[in-house]
Amino acid sequence: MGSQMVFKRYEIKYLMNYRQKDAVLQAMEPYMSMDEYGHSLIRNIYYDTPDFRLIRESMEKPVYKEKIRVRSYGPSGAGDPVFVELKKKYQDVVYKRRISMPQAQAKACLGRKMQLPDSQIGQEIAYVLDFYRKLEPAVFLSYEREAFYERDGGDFRVTFDENIRYRQEELWLDSDEWGTAILKPGLVLMEVKTSGGLPLWMVQALSRQKIYKTSFSKYGSAYLDIFLSKRKGERQYA
Repeated sequence: MGSQMVFKRYEIKYLMNYRQKDAVLQAMEPYMSMDEYGHSLIRNIYYDTPDFRLIRESMEKPVYKEKIRVRSYGPSGAGDPVFVELKKKYQDVVYKRRISMPQAQAKACLGRKMQLPDSQIGQEIAYVLDFYRKLEPAVFLSYEREAFYERDGGDFRVTFDENIRYRQEELWLDSDEWGTAILKPGLVLMEVKTSGGLPLWMVQALSRQKIYKTSFSKYGSAYLDIFLSKRKGERQYA
């Protein structure tokens, strides 16, 4: 998998309907093309402590926060390559480190049954595992993604995510596609990823369609739904 392993960029999110998405796609057409994954089904396993410490602290919007996950671009068996990713955010800048390995090895490494690769990124991930001690698979989260890159060689990227779903059962990447929907029907999440500002043509397209940036976390939304469902259940059986 000859993909980028280190990222430093801003990630800006926008919620929109399908009509607005079509208008943005039309504005993108002269400047952007689909990337190597094109239209893909992204699957993630987010790791957290039993009391969801990482996502709870993240939702408090601290200056620094981090997440750790395993990602695949489609269903993956035990021997298929996946990404182990450490995602950090400091003062609005996102830093992402990832390494690729077979799914079975990723599961063993994060379960502390096997050592991570002896590399800078492997050491960073190992430090997080040691710091939090009891990290374990917490949430499966999947979505359909269309990803685009800038044709002139710049680092500006745009992704559209639909059918975002989560679950707390069958927490690995080779299980069937099912779960609870996060977005309301008819909505799409667009993410703009850039090391600088937005191109003028994108600013104009967003302005014309009255699309405004939003604060949205897929894992955070899943956690809130889990928490509220649990509270509702506790009230019913109190």
